[in-house]
Amino acid sequence: MTCGDSDAPDVPRRIVHIDMDAFFASVEQRDNPDLRGKPVAVGGSRERGVVAAASYEARRFGVRSAMPSVTARRKCPELIFVPPRFDAYRAISREIRAIFAEYTPLIEPLSLDEAYLDVTENLQGIASATEVAQRIREEIRARTGLTASAGVSYNKFLAKLASDRNKPDGLFVITPRMGPAFVETLPVGRFHGIGPATAAKMNRLGIETGLDLRARTLPFLREHFGKAGGFYYWIARGIDRRPVQPDRIRKSIGSEDTFDTDLFAPGEAREALQPLIGKVWRHCEANGIRGRTVTLKVKYADFQQITRSHTLPAAYDSQGAVEAAVDALLAPLFPTPKGIRLLGVTLSSLAGERTGKGEPDPTPRQLVLPI
Repeated sequence: MTCGDSDAPDVPRRIVHIDMDAFFASVEQRDNPDLRGKPVAVGGSRERGVVAAASYEARRFGVRSAMPSVTARRKCPELIFVPPRFDAYRAISREIRAIFAEYTPLIEPLSLDEAYLDVTENLQGIASATEVAQRIREEIRARTGLTASAGVSYNKFLAKLASDRNKPDGLFVITPRMGPAFVETLPVGRFHGIGPATAAKMNRLGIETGLDLRARTLPFLREHFGKAGGFYYWIARGIDRRPVQPDRIRKSIGSEDTFDTDLFAPGEAREALQPLIGKVWRHCEANGIRGRTVTLKVKYADFQQITRSHTLPAAYDSQGAVEAAVDALLAPLFPTPKGIRLLGVTLSSLAGERTGKGEPDPTPRQLVLPI
């Protein structure tokens, strides 16, 4: 059920969104006392490396996840780079999810460090969702030595917004009475589900805040944003009917970007694809996922869209293998008579611990790229 189901009945829910604070970096600082209180970046320090996570000390300098390492070092010369330890992060994530399971079976993980919980009818019989969230935060601190922020509300959209309100180590509640007013004051770029390109498009249409978004009609939003227009219409009113979906099966992992200036040269396209591939692969590494199908998405300046895919008998085993596959899919598209306004990369035919129930799937390793 989606926000666009205007005739669907409202179901009173108590939703908690738990978000670990600077998870990867906090684990490294916990395990290495020499890193505490210092600006830390988890990721590669090499020229083409990317920051996977940044401590709050590093964030004060403007260092953010997905930022090129060279940019991060320029912003913070004292930045300490630490290689990621995904096995450690996954182990701690399992501890945290075990805590969640003591309160509710309705857990929807979004990544290793965040999840939605439906605690409307929780296993402890606690009437207050705020109290549930506080107990979970206390248990996480006691068992792992790490801090988590929590958002509590009557739907997923608002719970997600709330968890970001008092970070780090905070708790914020958005009640049904507060919801619509809370949404109307926020810039649309702060809405979960509205990315930078969509926020820029909204700004060009005169939509700057939630109040501006609420003033637009449903037909207007559908005309300009397609099916997503219904979602935007309802969240501008503080309405989100999506249920928490435990054990949801992820079918693909993708990342895409729309460019301010159209791309014409293959070198420009390859450079633009690097951070997208890196983002997809970091998600795979962090969640123990591998995939057999790589898809390249291209949207041209005239909005014509094409995709090119390649599937292997066994899963890609490295970021370099994915890069090679994408490059092989990209090369035949040049020279191009028209500019490229958007590129995207998706990995599908997934297997691993986040793709379904039970233990991680034994994914075959891809040793040679037969393209």
